[in-house]
Amino acid sequence: MELTKFGHACVRLEKDGRRLVIDPGGLTDPVALEGADAILVTHEHFDHFSEEVLRRAAAARPGLSIWTNSSVAKQLDGLGAQVTAVGDGDAFGVAGFDVQVHGTWHALIHPDVPRIPNIGFLVDESLFHPGDALTVPGTPVSTLLLPVHAPWSDVGDLIDYVREVAPREAFAVHDGALNDVGTTMVEGFLGERGPGIPARYRRLAPGTSIGID
Repeated sequence: MELTKFGHACVRLEKDGRRLVIDPGGLTDPVALEGADAILVTHEHFDHFSEEVLRRAAAARPGLSIWTNSSVAKQLDGLGAQVTAVGDGDAFGVAGFDVQVHGTWHALIHPDVPRIPNIGFLVDESLFHPGDALTVPGTPVSTLLLPVHAPWSDVGDLIDYVREVAPREAFAVHDGALNDVGTTMVEGFLGERGPGIPARYRRLAPGTSIGID
């Protein structure tokens, strides 16, 4: 399986000529959706979901399928069978990938900020994208897409999260608001100079692809 990092929280997975895109939001280069067979959306925040972009993609590619939570699915009303709502515990196959759904809620930002639904996707029992939450899937994960910068987390939370999930490798996502200083600081704690996590931590530049098991 080939992983390509796009802007902020979006990645594309490719296997046997099929393409699965996760969270192509408002900060994502539209090139991420070229040739996509299926799209997974974790939640409705603009940096993960763009109704306009997905409606345009669905119209251009009638065979495209979109899998997301019920809240996002309602916003895509009218696309019919191209959209499927899923939730925690569901499992399905799409575009040659096996997908399991984990989690229910977005991480807490503040008690006065209403929480919204958020689901994470475990692909081929190997790669996990948690969206905007530090969901522990409760099953082995080889590759963790780690949201490294958000209003709802700090580096200490990330260290504990990676230790609990215990992947073999962790790739930074949700990093679009970080400048070079910020990414270096995060790497200092999650990399070899930090207190220790059971994973090799890496940050891919947008547009970079890498093969993963």
